[in-house]
Amino acid sequence: QVQLVESGGGVVQAGGSLRLSCAASGTIFSTNAMGWYRQAPGKQRELVAAVTSGGRTNYADSVKGRFTISRDNAKNTGYLQMNSLKPEDTAVYYCTSAVGLKLYWGQGTQVTVSS
Repeated sequence: QVQLVESGGGVVQAGGSLRLSCAASGTIFSTNAMGWYRQAPGKQRELVAAVTSGGRTNYADSVKGRFTISRDNAKNTGYLQMNSLKPEDTAVYYCTSAVGLKLYWGQGTQVTVSS
């Protein structure tokens, strides 16, 4: 059974940084694409960043140059480094992992950026 567990969320002032982690189990993590989504109150869930099994990345325009997605396959863990955070980055952040045709989700971690 695939499980994804996020950590690293919290409250930070605007301009600060956070690093989110996503620990995966029950899957061969290195063969899976992974991504980070977020959902702010009253808004639709959106893709923030993704990385393929081969290391190709893509980012939402709103986070380009500020966020970096990475993965450590040896640790079965993915990361989202978030710098220069803005109040509009406030949301619940979800880790995802694509296993075959199925997309698995973590439980989410809250990120709150105060102005």
